[in-house]
Amino acid sequence: MNSTEQPETQVLVELTGCSKEDAHTVFGALRTSFESDRASDDVPAEQPGARPTVWSATFDVADVRQQAAPTRLAGPVPATVQGGYEAVDRLREQLDAAFTVQEEGTASGDQEKELQLRLESGQ
Repeated sequence: MNSTEQPETQVLVELTGCSKEDAHTVFGALRTSFESDRASDDVPAEQPGARPTVWSATFDVADVRQQAAPTRLAGPVPATVQGGYEAVDRLREQLDAAFTVQEEGTASGDQEKELQLRLESGQ
């Protein structure tokens, strides 16, 4: 991914290794704060087979509509967040408000960064 692929205010969020209900919960919490490419009634669906399912959504973090509230999850949710430095930081603030967030890895480039996070129920 490079800066020509998406505007500097957009952040890609990918979830895997979790239930479709938890994926929907995470995306719903972020939709409270930001515009998304997914409608609120767009519920993640699992695909049959042995391959892991990856759910993704893009959020425009230019404006925070509403502060995210602490949110419950059934289990831990691994998340990968990619975008510009400032955009990822804005999205991370809302994740921190909604969930307990542990940073498990990071990769930085010239104009963007990627975080590997573990989300758990918020306080």
